[in-house]
Amino acid sequence: MNILITGGTGFIGAPLTRGLHSNGHSVTVTTRRQAGGKDKLTWNPPDLIPRDIISTYDAIINLAGEPIAPQRWSKERKERILSSRINITRALVDSIKIANARPKVFVSASAIGYYGSHGDEYVTEDTPAGEDFLAHVCTQWEAEAYKALDMGIRVVTVRIGGVLEADGGALPHMALPFKLFVGGPIGSGRQWFSWIHRDDIIGIITFALENESISGPMNLTAPGPVTNKEFSRALGKVLHRPSFVAVPGFVVQLTLGELGAVLLTGQRVLPEKALKAGYKFKYSDVSEALRAIYHQ
Repeated sequence: MNILITGGTGFIGAPLTRGLHSNGHSVTVTTRRQAGGKDKLTWNPPDLIPRDIISTYDAIINLAGEPIAPQRWSKERKERILSSRINITRALVDSIKIANARPKVFVSASAIGYYGSHGDEYVTEDTPAGEDFLAHVCTQWEAEAYKALDMGIRVVTVRIGGVLEADGGALPHMALPFKLFVGGPIGSGRQWFSWIHRDDIIGIITFALENESISGPMNLTAPGPVTNKEFSRALGKVLHRPSFVAVPGFVVQLTLGELGAVLLTGQRVLPEKALKAGYKFKYSDVSEALRAIYHQ
């Protein structure tokens, strides 16, 4: 397939691009700077992608958006988090509308923040949306992507959990206190952490792209969610560090505000659609995933 990716130079996008290339696909990555080379496309949303260019792609993967962490969510930052996702997704769908030949599939990122807090309850793709800020961002983000359905395009919204890898995402921030011998659970430690190794992110997105039977929302989390306390214990063991220095919940709340509240609740998310479709996870056990990341 000839594939266009937004966010293709990021923490997930760059290795996904390499993986798709290795699977025999042709991949073009959007960039806001002047592009060099046939595998780059200069694009500055909300401008539309020209008709003659968008018409050449069989698939579009949308991963772009303002990072949600680790800074506090000021009013201005919340506006950037929402508008970056809405504007890019809307511009992609509007570009598809003017195409002479339209892509067969549109895979657009979302997040498990869609569900809000659910305590110990198991969460699947059928669980309704929550009511907090992240839930509202995700519902609006996905709504823009699903407008492509009106053009007969298969749409998959991938609700991404906590992605584990050493070179980005949350893990380096989570591992730092352990490396300094002050690591431990956050708050009570009873909140659920729905994690996934980055290799499985790449695997599931590729699987969804190539499997025409998959559509709609899809949870990108490992089938073995763990509590924050269990994760802390596993991380400490892999790093050969203690994991008993708990971070009080009020400190997290004071430091990170609304984002801190999200870290203190969590969700117990299951990748029901991926499992039913036959995807085989490379990493289902968090200790195994962490050992692979730290080469043990």
